[in-house]
Amino acid sequence: MRDDFGELEQVHVRGMIRRGLRLELVAGLGMALAVLPGTAVHALSGTSTTLTSTTSTSATCSLTTLAVGVTSPAGIPSGTVTINDQAAGSPVALGSTALNASGQASFVFALANGTHTLTAVYAGNATLPGSSSVAVSQTVTSQCSSAFVVTLSSLTPSSTITAGGSGTSTVTITPTAGFVPSAGYTPSFITLSCSGLPNQAACTFAPETLEILPGQYQGVTSTLVLQTQAAGLAAHLKEPASQGKGSSTIAWAILLPGALGLGGLAWGARRLRWLNRLALMGLVAFVTLLGTTACNPQYYYYNHGPGPNLPTPAGSYTVTVTGQSSNGITAITNSTTLALTVK
Repeated sequence: MRDDFGELEQVHVRGMIRRGLRLELVAGLGMALAVLPGTAVHALSGTSTTLTSTTSTSATCSLTTLAVGVTSPAGIPSGTVTINDQAAGSPVALGSTALNASGQASFVFALANGTHTLTAVYAGNATLPGSSSVAVSQTVTSQCSSAFVVTLSSLTPSSTITAGGSGTSTVTITPTAGFVPSAGYTPSFITLSCSGLPNQAACTFAPETLEILPGQYQGVTSTLVLQTQAAGLAAHLKEPASQGKGSSTIAWAILLPGALGLGGLAWGARRLRWLNRLALMGLVAFVTLLGTTACNPQYYYYNHGPGPNLPTPAGSYTVTVTGQSSNGITAITNSTTLALTVK
């Protein structure tokens, strides 16, 4: 009887061990499925949005730069991020932009004076849910009265350019709150220009005109290219000996008979006044024709060749980049400067 109870107890223990192994196997399989992207286990495929705020002062204007990062265990998120401001009570969308390849985005705002409660909202995509950041408080106390702020990044690859080289900078136009068009109004346009360039240098903007849409508080950008000029290799052309000799022969073939003819007319005109006047008029016309031919640009180019290009003079310069807009009555401008060295 005791042997029967012992056998039953051993069978019961073996069964419990088998059930424990099955449970561990199922649990391990579930964890493996949970980490696979696209599965129904949303606890591990959510997103997390972070928001960082910093302020700086440019041309007495306070600029707020926001850095947004969105992460997920399922991969790098893609999609759109929107910045909301709850300073007035209800959220106001300040701007939206797409995440880059690293799941990050940045914004620049010229916020009005006061305390702003800023939140970054990730909209999500087809495979990842949206998320919101923790609210960040930002206080602005000395905002400028300019309609917009012009800022420049440093020249790349360097602020020192060899004559013939170029440098690139990013121009950012950040509108202040009063310049942003309200909903239903037409956009505002800002045209960029530069001054203070050295001789034999030029600047171009892509695009040259920037657009501020209704409700768009974030900065818009343009690419500035400063191009200098190297010394040209073209030299004055010299006529070959044969060409010069031929041209001289042709010139004498025209001038000599003409001069003799005019001399004869002048000699025979001693008795006839009308011949004298005619000869004088012919002489003036002939000399005028010769002068016109000699000063002709095409004649000069064919006989002397193009002059050499002058290089951009070496030295240090301060380039001014200006943004200009208009409200239909007066022009609105703001500018900033960029240091340039040419060697």
